[in-house]
Amino acid sequence: MAVNRSDGPETPRSLQQHWEDVYAARDPGEASWYQTTPTASLSLIRASSVSPSTKIIDIGGGASTLADHLLGEGFSDITVLDISANAIAGAQQRLGPAASRVQWITADITTWQPETQYGIWHDRAVFHFLTNAGDRDAYRAALTRALLPGGSAIFSTFSLDGPERCSGLPVQRYSPESLAAELGCGLTLVESVTEDHHTPAGAIQRFVYCRFTR
Repeated sequence: MAVNRSDGPETPRSLQQHWEDVYAARDPGEASWYQTTPTASLSLIRASSVSPSTKIIDIGGGASTLADHLLGEGFSDITVLDISANAIAGAQQRLGPAASRVQWITADITTWQPETQYGIWHDRAVFHFLTNAGDRDAYRAALTRALLPGGSAIFSTFSLDGPERCSGLPVQRYSPESLAAELGCGLTLVESVTEDHHTPAGAIQRFVYCRFTR
């Protein structure tokens, strides 16, 4: 049976309900951020030269297929955290019996209190939704507590020429340099790449991917 728990104080209803409604209203495969294969994320995880037993956490990964691909590549200690129970339920249904091989956490990253440390912290398209400085401070606190010394943090956000809004919410756009400055946390930028993401509706969104080490 999959591990599925709620950590930290109760998430503010408005934000959590927004994402519950987003995932309830449509199939994840129709969402603008959906990727059948998260190619850039997988490439940066491989570049981190980690072992199959490395603890990996995917922040906001409820509707992502990253966990599917990591399991397929032999990784055995995968955690997925998402604010939306609907997103996690959909992922568990998609994975079927393999969902029991993943740790599932329903929580808001800005209130979550990590209970363990990870060798890989992965975030595709969560951090750029944090337009409030206090929320970014809380996120950095969780990251600092959860990332092992020597671990890698992989982030993907909208680039400076990417969309200004997504899923009805404003976003903060970044360059590799501005993202590195914003994160701090003793992280060193190792590499960055850009990606023109083709949405299911046919639009193009420009993302920047960055790999940091601690």
